[in-house]
This record gives sequence, structure tokens and C-alpha cells, in this order.
Amino acid sequence: MDYLIMTAIMSLHNEAAARSNFTTGQSWGALRKAWKGYRIAKVQGDASRMREYAGKIRKIQGELGVSVASFPHLGIN
Repeated sequence: MDYLIMTAIMSLHNEAAARSNFTTGQSWGALRKAWKGYRIAKVQGDASRMREYAGKIRKIQGELGVSVASFPHLGIN
């Protein structure tokens, strides 16, 4: 059973890497940094930077094949 789960996970990672010029690890690192930037912009009340980071977050999530966040307070669904 564990073998099947690992095979499915590796398949997902390989597909994500094929859609991007970055490795899966690099993409996850970029996603983490984008979320950090978003949180900082939110604390500072900078709506334009929040939109910028929200766009980056959604793009990276799409490339990784994970569910994409929505930001209704910014009009991004």
C-alpha cells in the first residue's frame, strides 16, 4: 500500500516539474516565500502588493497541481 501512495506522489511531482522550469522543491520554496510576502503586505495594509503576491501564490499552486487559494477580499477567486 505504501508503495502505491509513494508512486502516486512521485507521479504528481514529476508532472508538476514537467510544467515548470523549476524543480518541485524550488516551487514549494517559492510558494512559502510568496505566502510570507503576502502576510507582510497584509499587515502593512498594502493592497497592491497583496494582489501581486496572491497572483504569484495562485500561479505556483496551479503549477504544483494543488488546490488554488482564493482571495475574495481582493476580488480574486
